[in-house]
Amino acid sequence: MMGTPEHTTDEWEARVGEQFRAIRIQQGLDQEALADRASISRGAVQNLESGHGSSLVTIIKVARALGRTEWLDTLDDTGGEISPIEMLRQKRLEPKPRQRVRMGSAS
Repeated sequence: MMGTPEHTTDEWEARVGEQFRAIRIQQGLDQEALADRASISRGAVQNLESGHGSSLVTIIKVARALGRTEWLDTLDDTGGEISPIEMLRQKRLEPKPRQRVRMGSAS
């Protein structure tokens, strides 16, 4: 069930909710059990499955609870590479090489 860019936000919400609902049912979980496993409210599961708005945190928690984190991995288009900003951060954290101070001879 692949979508096209022409889908509206509401259509995408409904499609994502249907996917989560189908997986939950396939795993033999009711909404309460999934909510407990994901550490969210049953209402949050209901909202997600019905396509009535969900936070990114809810989506991540439910994906993890259902063992579907590969969905989240597909959102990372860096191919596992570190971003240029992260490279700069790491460079700043690297210890700087020590330099010797030469003492001039007192003449």
